[in-house]
Amino acid sequence: MTNLISMFRSFFGFAVSLAVFGSVVNADDAITHSFLGCGKANRAVIVGEDGKVEWKFDKPASDGWVLANGNVLLALYPTPDFPKGGVVEVERATKEIVFEYQGQQKEISTVLQLADDRFLVAELGEEPRAIVIDRSGKILENMPFQCQKGNAHMQTRMLRVLPNGNYIAPHLLDFAVKEYEPGTGKVVRSFPTDDRGRDKRDWPFTAIRLKDGNTLIGCTNGNRIIEVDGDGKIVWSVTNEDIGENLFDDACGVQRLPNGNTVVTSYHASRDRVKLFEITRDKKVVWRYSGMNAGFHHFQILTTNGKPLAENTWK
Repeated sequence: MTNLISMFRSFFGFAVSLAVFGSVVNADDAITHSFLGCGKANRAVIVGEDGKVEWKFDKPASDGWVLANGNVLLALYPTPDFPKGGVVEVERATKEIVFEYQGQQKEISTVLQLADDRFLVAELGEEPRAIVIDRSGKILENMPFQCQKGNAHMQTRMLRVLPNGNYIAPHLLDFAVKEYEPGTGKVVRSFPTDDRGRDKRDWPFTAIRLKDGNTLIGCTNGNRIIEVDGDGKIVWSVTNEDIGENLFDDACGVQRLPNGNTVVTSYHASRDRVKLFEITRDKKVVWRYSGMNAGFHHFQILTTNGKPLAENTWK
């Protein structure tokens, strides 16, 4: 009997060790990321893998990137210095603005660095448009968006360039992600995002074209992310019901990592709630960030477990 008890103790001790070991291996702190985060309340910040803010630029930003030269490129919300929004490139060490563009309508939602020292900018207002500017602020290209004009703030968000040179723009209140031909402004493809059978309608905020041709979309108000194929059919989606906890709360920014996982923002998250989290393909949460007091509109993962990200899907 004593031997039997010892065997059970040995077995359950081993099982507990496995469980504890498993929890360590799969725990959120087994993965660490540093990132650039952009938002209104948080401003633009770089957060280290230890969760501490390493750098901050005290202006509200909706979009941004750490560039190859180490500077930070930001799309700014309207402020006294940028009454119609703007774009700035900031030297990290000194926080000196080395380039700026003043918005000409109501708001600037996104910016992306292009080749030959040019910048792609989404400008919102009475004539919503995608423009390409140089460092002098000269507009080199001007492409009107085909979207609603009644609500400038909700016209588009994360405008991006596709590998084929076309633009991809999520139009929130049009409930669609549209692919544009830059020279003509022609819509060559459109993906509807709204499922009217859901309690909340799906406003698309971020759209990323993946290597396999699918498109990953962050749906803010719908509190989910979806992946659609070339015909617009949903082939993968994640909601709070899928992960078993309420982490999705205004899913604005998304990023697909090289390992196939997806990082998502919850812009409405506040205080100690989770603002960023990473989900595997089988819908397990493997990393989360709950620092600061407000959520982020968008972000750029910079490093993972001490190593710079080999590639990003934001180009």
